[in-house]
Amino acid sequence: MEPYEQLLDEAYGKVKVVEGNGNRFEIPKIEGRFEGKRTLLTNFFQIASSLRRGPEHLLKFLTKELAAKAVIDGERIILNMKVPSKKINLKIEQYVEEFVLCRECKKPDTEIIKEGKFSMLHCLACGAKHPVNSKI
Repeated sequence: MEPYEQLLDEAYGKVKVVEGNGNRFEIPKIEGRFEGKRTLLTNFFQIASSLRRGPEHLLKFLTKELAAKAVIDGERIILNMKVPSKKINLKIEQYVEEFVLCRECKKPDTEIIKEGKFSMLHCLACGAKHPVNSKI
């Protein structure tokens, strides 16, 4: 019979190492480029999908926060001004804080529901409901 420590080392050797920072939810980073005086966002719809929000809602938030006009062009978004991706990523993080993460349990398993004339953030993980502060 093999010693316990040797068996344990063998078992740890077979375990798959998980990459990442330990959170199951990571905010995706925007990919884009400048074209003249415009900014092209190529993975906008993938970000909206991973946040489980409608692209219209996210786009409306971004255009309001960046004070930029945007046009949907197939699978990409065109902003009519130069905006660095760092600034856009900051605004997406702000959007996640306000419209995606639950204020009680900090999980992203939420949905926006209408109750009367108010929009509520309903958490599917803990059941909490919070009013959404910002009007878009």
